[in-house]
Amino acid sequence: MRITAVTCVKNEGPFLIEWVAFNRVIGVTDFLFYSNDCSDGTDRLLDALAAAGVVQHLPNPAQGRNYQMEALKDARNHPVVSEADWVWIADVDEFLNIHVDDNTLPALIAACGNPQTISVHFQFFANAGVTAFEDRPVIAQFSRSHNPDIWCGELAIEVKSLVRKDFPLQYYGAHRPFFRAKLAPKKRPAWTDGSGRPVPHKFLVAANDRRIRKFPAQGARQFATLNHYALRSLDSYLVKNDRGDVNREHRAFDDTYWRERNDMSCEDLSIQRYLPSLAAETARLMALPGVAELHEEACARHRARRDQLLEQAEYQAMRAQLMKAGTMSPAEEALLAVLGLPPLPSPFAEAAE
Repeated sequence: MRITAVTCVKNEGPFLIEWVAFNRVIGVTDFLFYSNDCSDGTDRLLDALAAAGVVQHLPNPAQGRNYQMEALKDARNHPVVSEADWVWIADVDEFLNIHVDDNTLPALIAACGNPQTISVHFQFFANAGVTAFEDRPVIAQFSRSHNPDIWCGELAIEVKSLVRKDFPLQYYGAHRPFFRAKLAPKKRPAWTDGSGRPVPHKFLVAANDRRIRKFPAQGARQFATLNHYALRSLDSYLVKNDRGDVNREHRAFDDTYWRERNDMSCEDLSIQRYLPSLAAETARLMALPGVAELHEEACARHRARRDQLLEQAEYQAMRAQLMKAGTMSPAEEALLAVLGLPPLPSPFAEAAE
């Protein structure tokens, strides 16, 4: 079974090897990476992996800022995608945690009844008070998350999708594929959630703008969950924020994204069952020509960029604000205020006590 992962990256060098190794462990056979504007050596590390035959690496074809959609449009015609049995579109901070049989993609596909698409719900993993970037597996460092059935006061949670080659594709989206709106009902694809259940009709046909990329998560994780490490350490979050938005002069930093993803009310260690296999595959990749050296360089550049950012008053203020922030979304904190209850404290404050 040929399974191709497609992803877009910018300055993800310290995290590339773990993500590639993890996906190889779960059954991904091919990788198509698109990179743009890298300053930490991500592109050169990908070139080293490509030279070893592990991945394929292309510059992002986007002419404007719509990097992901332009890359997905280009990827559709690339042989590593068009000739694949399945296509998995995900980001480097997303790890597919499979709960069935041998915990691989073929096992997930079989458990779901071999549909044409499987959409798996996000579970957002919190920073939980981790300050420093460490060069060790992200899946080993972060184990706290929200209640898997509810996020930011909503039962509907976003998904990412595994797509079979015979899906009646109009185009790939970042979260799900799309078919023509006028496709006859009998020709609509077989499409399940992470428990092998048919997805809701309105999600299937993209009939509701609010539900195009999400639907209720309750009961949908029997066979798989998509662990999303959107925050990682505080150090890495500052560098990530710089990557996406370098001009902060004269405006306040909005910590909503951080607070919404830093709910640490539940512990989930299930993905750590992969750690022994991940370590072995990581060692194999690191032994390839130039890979270990380029990985170390990316980590050093990541730390150096953190230091550069913290010389700026704006980033000093941002760091202080994040360390004070609670672990609830603004909407949830507002509800507690109505009830006369205090918000949950910052995990950094708890660690300092």
